[in-house]
This record gives sequence, structure tokens and C-alpha cells, in this order.
Amino acid sequence: MKQLAVNGYDMAYLDLGQGRPLVCIHGTVGDFRSWAPVLGPLSARHRVIAPSLRHFFPEHWDGRGGDFTMDQHIADMIGFIEGLKLGPVDLVGHSRGGHIAFRIAQQRPELLRRLVLAEPGGDLDASLQPAGAPPPDQSRRERTIAAADRIRSGDIEAGLESFMEGIDGPGAWERRGPVGRQRVRDNALTLLGQMNEQRRPFSRADAEAIRTPTLFILGAKTAGALPIVLRALAAHVRGSRTVLLDTTHGMMDQDPPGFAKAVLDFIDGD
Repeated sequence: MKQLAVNGYDMAYLDLGQGRPLVCIHGTVGDFRSWAPVLGPLSARHRVIAPSLRHFFPEHWDGRGGDFTMDQHIADMIGFIEGLKLGPVDLVGHSRGGHIAFRIAQQRPELLRRLVLAEPGGDLDASLQPAGAPPPDQSRRERTIAAADRIRSGDIEAGLESFMEGIDGPGAWERRGPVGRQRVRDNALTLLGQMNEQRRPFSRADAEAIRTPTLFILGAKTAGALPIVLRALAAHVRGSRTVLLDTTHGMMDQDPPGFAKAVLDFIDGD
């Protein structure tokens, strides 16, 4: 594990392999260990750099303070990429990390060579809402609030179980196995920060502003709003491609070879 000082915070990260740099941004209640299932194949061909976002493991945050915002995480990742001094990087983001990666491509495209968005998290504003689609996913927000309330009261296990099953369906918590569950426990209090993270919805203008070559990765079995968000963005990010995996949202754990192949085929292709 290495550390890089960014915006007054020491960001921990993994740095494996050699070659063109590939930076990977994890999602909610994850950290740099989220990429463990795909580190082998990715680092065989690239220098893979996987940071933990501010207040995620290895920090054990108490859930207090005003610096757990989406804008802070975006600014941190911009500073992190700049601090590496590697030139344009390939950037992969999953879920919350996909939202951050999207905003980096929107704000600082010169930092990126190619962009991979694996089910980026967020809501759509009116300009991207498909005809007949439901309004922004209030159930997701309500689920996160309920889980955070349980965690705040000390019932961490129940809060995390309900949160994970809301994303990946009944039994999702148990299917993660003991190592995966511990990784989520280590980041449980970050859900408290997410209550006031000030994440802006995606707009059509946002999507049309992306000029970095972009791949979207979608789980064929993912339920809820995530597939709607991905398809709406993909329809307006010029020249983007979409790969479908036979998974739910936890795609790196469920199909590591398929996920790694999709990423490598795209970033190493023409």
C-alpha cells in the first residue's frame, strides 16, 4: 500500500504491474480492495493504480465532518491523477466511482485517455428521463437513509444487509462471503456521509460534453434504476460502446474474467 497527499488528505492506494496506467475508482462501501478479483488480469498488461476515496478503508472514519461530498471526492481524484504525474490515464469507475469518473471526464478531459463506466450511480434530470420512465429512484434514497439510520443506532449488520440486498436482491449479503462482508463493514460509516454528499443528477448536456472514448459496462441482471441511468447516458455520450455481462451490480466479484476482458479489450483496442 502507498499513500499520496491530496488536498490535505493522505489517499491510500495500490500500485501493481507495469505499462500504461489504469486508474480504478471503487464504489459505495468499497475501497481499493474492491478491485482484488480483477487485479491479476488487469495488472498483467497495465500499471493498475487503485485508490481508496477520502474516509474509506484503511481509514476507520467516525462519520463526522463536512468533507464527505461528491465534489470533494471528484476534486480528490483529479488531484490524485495530477499528483501521479503519469500523463493521460485510462480511468475505470464502478457505481459511485463511475459517477466520479464521469465528472472527471466532463471537467478535466485532458487527464484521460479512455474511460470505462461500470453502472455509474446517480439520478437523471428531466432532460435525460426516458419517456414513460419512473421519476428519480426515491426507493434507493429511502433505502440508503434506512440503512444509515440502523448503522447510526449501532445495528451495523442489519443496516448493511438491507442496503446490499436493496442493490443486488435477496441473499446478496450472504453471497458476498466472509471476506466481502468484512470489506463492507470496514466502510459502513461512509453511508452516514452519503446522506449529505450533494450529488447532482446527470443531464443531457453533461453526457454530450463527454469527448473521451467511453465504454459502459452493464449487468444483465441488475435491477432498479442503474440500467436506466446507464442507457440514458450511453445514448448521449458520443461514440460510446456498451458491454453486457451476465451479472448483477457486483460484477467484479461475479464475473472477474468477463469484467477484465471488457476493460482490456476496450483500452487496448483501436
